[in-house]
Amino acid sequence: MIFGRAAEQARIDGLMAAATAGRGGALLLRGEAGIGKTRLLDHAAEAAEAADGMRVLRGVGIESEAELPFAALHLLLHPYTDRVEALAGPQAAALRTAFGLEETPVRDRFLIGAATLSMLSELSGDGPLVCLLDDAQWFDQASSDALLFAARRLHAEPLVMIFAVRDGGAYPAPGIDELHLTALDGRSTAGLLAEHAGDLPALVRERIAAESGGNPLAVIELATTLAALQGNGRPAPPLPIGPLPAAGRVQDAFQAQIGGLPAATQLLLLLAAADGAAGLPVVLRAGALLGASAADLEPAERARLVTLSGEHVTFRHPLIRAAAYQAAPHTRRTEAHRALATVLTPTPPDADRRAWHLSAAATGPDEGVAAELELAARRAEHRGGSMAVTVALERAAQLSVDPAAKARRLIGAARAAYDAGLADRATELAAGAADLGGVLSVTAEAMWIKAQVAYERTSPVAAAALALAGAELIAADEPDQAVPILTEAVWCARDAGAHDLVRRCAGVLAKLEPAPAVRPVVQGLIGYGHLCDGATAAAIGPMRELVAAARHGAVDGFVERLIAGFMGMLVADDEAATEVLEALVADLREQGAAGWLPYGLEPLAIALLLRGRFGSAEAAVEEGGGLARDIGQPTQVLALDSIAAWLAAVRGDESRCRSVAEGVLEHADLHPTNAALAAWGLGLLDLAAGRPEEAASRLDGVCGGPAGHDVLIKAVPDHVEAAVRAGLTGDAVRHLAALDRWARHTDRPGAAALSHRCHALLADDRTAEHHYRTALHLHDQPPEGRYDGPPPGLSVGAYGAVSGGLHPRPPEDAYGAVSAGVCGEGDGGSYDRARTALVYGEWLRRNRRRSDARRWLAEALDGFERLGAPVWAARARTELAAVGDRRAEPSPAVHPLARLTAQELQVVRLAAGGLSNREIAVRLFLSPRTVGHHLYKAYPKLGVTKRTELTRLLG
Repeated sequence: MIFGRAAEQARIDGLMAAATAGRGGALLLRGEAGIGKTRLLDHAAEAAEAADGMRVLRGVGIESEAELPFAALHLLLHPYTDRVEALAGPQAAALRTAFGLEETPVRDRFLIGAATLSMLSELSGDGPLVCLLDDAQWFDQASSDALLFAARRLHAEPLVMIFAVRDGGAYPAPGIDELHLTALDGRSTAGLLAEHAGDLPALVRERIAAESGGNPLAVIELATTLAALQGNGRPAPPLPIGPLPAAGRVQDAFQAQIGGLPAATQLLLLLAAADGAAGLPVVLRAGALLGASAADLEPAERARLVTLSGEHVTFRHPLIRAAAYQAAPHTRRTEAHRALATVLTPTPPDADRRAWHLSAAATGPDEGVAAELELAARRAEHRGGSMAVTVALERAAQLSVDPAAKARRLIGAARAAYDAGLADRATELAAGAADLGGVLSVTAEAMWIKAQVAYERTSPVAAAALALAGAELIAADEPDQAVPILTEAVWCARDAGAHDLVRRCAGVLAKLEPAPAVRPVVQGLIGYGHLCDGATAAAIGPMRELVAAARHGAVDGFVERLIAGFMGMLVADDEAATEVLEALVADLREQGAAGWLPYGLEPLAIALLLRGRFGSAEAAVEEGGGLARDIGQPTQVLALDSIAAWLAAVRGDESRCRSVAEGVLEHADLHPTNAALAAWGLGLLDLAAGRPEEAASRLDGVCGGPAGHDVLIKAVPDHVEAAVRAGLTGDAVRHLAALDRWARHTDRPGAAALSHRCHALLADDRTAEHHYRTALHLHDQPPEGRYDGPPPGLSVGAYGAVSGGLHPRPPEDAYGAVSAGVCGEGDGGSYDRARTALVYGEWLRRNRRRSDARRWLAEALDGFERLGAPVWAARARTELAAVGDRRAEPSPAVHPLARLTAQELQVVRLAAGGLSNREIAVRLFLSPRTVGHHLYKAYPKLGVTKRTELTRLLG
């Protein structure tokens, strides 16, 4: 019986019942030591055993293994390593590397999380599964990251994960439901005392109840100890006066028990406590070095402090282990660690534990031990355990003799801490490395790390300034190190709208002699500096060269390829941008780089929405935003929300657009580019809804900000239209010169078409049609390739498109063009073309050319309905009605894909492309069963029953 925990038991029982019905869930139990967390885990295990076919996986955190990467995960899953082979290639390799079975480098710490999710899903295929994870506060960081990643992405799994963590230590678990266990009430405490207090006098019972503070373990241990003493014929001893923390009181009781044991027994308990993974043979070999034998463990076993089974020695409770270690004097603990290091081998799998025991035994600087810890850090880095790298290198730095080696190890620890998501620790370590002085490359790296933290914690402009200052220190002597720092500085400055910093970065880059491999990147960034200077003509060429290099696979590095994709949009080549970014996202999926994926999905979503592929853009935003929330990337959530606001506007979802945009605009001072994109969405919403004054005011602010140097240049046509409709003709031309300049120098049909549309809106009736017809002709031209001139009788002047090579598309990603042309998907400039057809049709109607107006308004309506832009379709339908063509609202059955959620749409597209559930799961960081669940939900909505029908439906 569990006293006082009925509500908690019911919560766990509900999770177990849901798992047996195929719905996964996770829960975190938090409370002080002894409060009953383990007992609730036992209840879950008992419930699983009582259920038909439900299995239990159980893991426990061991304090001495907190520095060993994936120790807790291995403890949980090692009985099932034969099942790793069932996972997809990258995930299987990553999990084998984490367990020390393979030497494949793990590049992203979240890949192990995805592999853990797949592994647990694989195991739950044999029947419902419950994972009980006790003392998770002592899990190594790599294991915690992996298990929490899996726990947050349980959907259609017959799987429960329950974590238990102790109060007093940081164990953030965002996205996981939490129960905080409080002290037992008086009635429950009395019931527990009645069960364990024997014949203790009422006065003693009252003192135990009062002094235990309602902590169940304190009640049990104090009552049991006092009852045992009384049973030996002695009166129960008085309890100390004054309250103590319950856990501390229990630990004091355990230390008293241990202190009464023979010295050799205490020594063996100390050795076992110093290395929870050592095993009985290792403990006994180390004990023999210090004069103890196996027989000396018997008193501890009789006292129920430990249990011995096979090759294992296990403490009955973690507090006993803590008491055994903390009660020993420092010199004795040092001897224990040295003895354990002596009996462990210097090669894997013992090498890391040996290095840490040598570290614990060190009493001063020791370069030999520092070198062994550095080797342990390199092994952890290879396995993807960034936190283990941090701890090992920091301790190695403390033991270093040479100041330069100390600085190098500290900066390595800082970089690993940043990679592990520990921003504060990274900043502290970087500052420590920089304070040592003497090595400019270390100082520059420290400033870069601080800049990366500042991007999330302070502002992008602060990040750009810090990174630039660091790069300037080493630009002359270490150009290869300076280039990536400057690359990131430029893009932070772009996000901040800090074009002065962009120009300064470009100036530093212009003085470098970069390696041939990075020359396209350097030239492209210099080109972007020209764009921020207003020198558009000088900017386009080098930026376009970077896009072409990335398109042909000649650009390495995630940030560099991402920038190349963005620059494709800046040079009006949205198709090339999409191609570069789809290839990048596909590679990130292939590598399992979940940590980088939200950053790749952001520009891809923008490229997709600019091409009118709204369904694909929404899928990218939903996936990227969900992943960013799961893994703690708040700035990236903000960036993706700004895109979501724009998409909600084009869908006509006013409430969502406003609520999401408001959240983004709260951070406008720090992230003006994101805020401008969200504000563009609000202006678009007003324009489509017939509120031109509000739209013009909103869009004027957008176009007057970073628009001239960013993809927001495409907001200018919306501002022109809003101002014209509001009768603000003078305001309408305010930003048009920037659009004209961009269209002229990018020399692409789509950009020229937008410029002509704007001039058509502003022109008198004698010249307006020329601009409208030219714009529509330009919309129909291929985005690349030779432009053969305007239609007969029209001239596009300087806006003709230059010739360019056509390049093969990359393999389709989740957002590939497999469904282009169906609901929610455009094909190049289809959205822009429909907008132009709409305003041209409206102009024709005003000029009483009803038959011509009907044609173009009908084309606009068809385009908007195909794209899934209902608010614009409604406007086209209203205009058609005015010329006598009344069109009924489309039936939802016309566009079956519109019935799907964004994630269902992703899954359906990949399935239509021939991928299996397992392959889809790897790409989307889901479990195969969750993929199957999405298909199960999607098939009835689409009116299909099997995969082959999806291919025919999506064409």
